[in-house]
Amino acid sequence: MLPVESPLYGDDKVLKPRNAALLFVALLAVAACSGTSTGGTGSVSGARATSIVFATQGLGSEGDATNKAVAAFEKANPDVKVNILNLSPTSNTAYQQLTQRFISGSSTPDVATADVIWPATFAKSGWIQPLNRFNPNISNFFPGQIQAGTYNNKLYGLPWFINAEGIYYRTDLTPTAPKTPEELTSMAKAAPGQNPAIKIGLAYEGAKYEGVVTSFLSFSGGFGGGLDLNHINSAQNVQALTYMRDAIYSNSISPQSVTSWQESDVQQAYLGGQAAFAMNWPYIYSLGEAAGSPLKGKVGWIPFPAGSNTPKAALGGDSLVINSKTTQASAAWRFVQFLSTDSIQIDRAVSAGDPPAVKSAYNSALFAQAPYYQQQKAVFDVATPRPVTPLYPRVSDVLQTQLNAALSNQVSPSSALSSAQTQIKSILSGGG
Repeated sequence: MLPVESPLYGDDKVLKPRNAALLFVALLAVAACSGTSTGGTGSVSGARATSIVFATQGLGSEGDATNKAVAAFEKANPDVKVNILNLSPTSNTAYQQLTQRFISGSSTPDVATADVIWPATFAKSGWIQPLNRFNPNISNFFPGQIQAGTYNNKLYGLPWFINAEGIYYRTDLTPTAPKTPEELTSMAKAAPGQNPAIKIGLAYEGAKYEGVVTSFLSFSGGFGGGLDLNHINSAQNVQALTYMRDAIYSNSISPQSVTSWQESDVQQAYLGGQAAFAMNWPYIYSLGEAAGSPLKGKVGWIPFPAGSNTPKAALGGDSLVINSKTTQASAAWRFVQFLSTDSIQIDRAVSAGDPPAVKSAYNSALFAQAPYYQQQKAVFDVATPRPVTPLYPRVSDVLQTQLNAALSNQVSPSSALSSAQTQIKSILSGGG
C-alpha cells in the first residue's frame, strides 16, 4: 500500500449506502467467477486443487510483483490455486470493500492485506483469526510491526512489507547527519547560504489528515514523547509540537504552507532540490537515487534526531491477515508463509519498492540490487506503531484537528494537546 494514501476511512471517501450495496454485489460476483488463478497455470493431476482467494491492493509494479509471487507459490504448491481479488488502490475504499465481505460472513477472501492500523478493528469484530496457532517466527520481523498486528496479546497480522517515516537530508550540504533537533534546525538555517537553490529548510506534512499524526509521532521521539493515549498532553509532546510550530513561525525553516502539505508536496520540495530536510517515507529514497535525479548520490535518511532520547519513526506498511471463516486455513497459512520468504520479499523490494518486513531479507542479495536499503534498515529498526485500538479512527480525527490547529497558530501546542487528551479520554471511556 502506498504511503501517500490515508489509511483511514474519512468522510470524503466513505461509501454511500447504495454504492456500498452495489459494490458488495460486485465483489460477490467476482468471487463467484474466480475459478482460475491470475497468478499461475499449474494444475494437480488426478485431484482437484484447493482454491483460496487473496484480496490485495497494488497496481503497476506492485500488482506485477504480486502476480509473480502467486505464480511462484502455485509452482511450489501445485495443490493450491490462488485467485486474486483486486481491491481499490485507495486505502479508504479498500477498507470498505473488506469490511463488506467480513460483515456478510463470507469465507473469502481467505487471505487479505491490511494496513497496519486495521488488524485491531478486524480482530475485535471477530473477522480475522489469531495466527499464534501456526507458531510464526516473530523474531524475524521488526518489533513495531508485530506490535501493530497484535491485539489482546494475540497476533492477528503478520507483516508483509514495512514503511516508516524518517528525515531526508542532503549529504552534499550535510555530510554528517544531525544528532539532535537543535542541530537539525541550525543546519536547516544554514542550508540556503550553502546552496541558493534551497528555499526550504525543513519540509513536513502538516495538513489536517493522517499524515500530520504520523509526522507528529516521528517528531515526538526527538523529545522523548509518543502517542501514549493516556499522556498525549505530556511535556515531551508539547515540546515536539512546539518544535513543529516554531519551525514555521520562529525559526523560519518551514513555510507556512506546510499546514496544508501532504506527502506529495514534501516529495516535490525535496526531490526538486528546494528543501534541505524533509519528513517522508522510504519511496522517496529510490526516486532520489534514480538515474537522472539531481539528488543522485546525495540522499541521506535517518530517524528524526533524538539526542539522548529514543528515536521514533511512524510505522506504515501492510500486514497479512486470515479470515476467521475461511475453510482453507492451512492453505492460507502456507501462502502467508511463502510471501514471507527472503527471496519473495527481496523480489518485491527491488521490483515494486516495498521494503521487506522480514529482517533476514536485508542481506547481500538485496543490497547488491538496491544498496539504499542498507541505510533504510536503521529507520525501520525504530519504527513505532500508532495506537493499537479499534477506536483509532476516532482518536486520529481528534489528533488531526488539534495538531493542525496548533500548526496553523490558532491555539497553543499545550492547549491543542490538552483538548486532544480530554476528547480521547472520552472516546476511550465510551462517552465520546
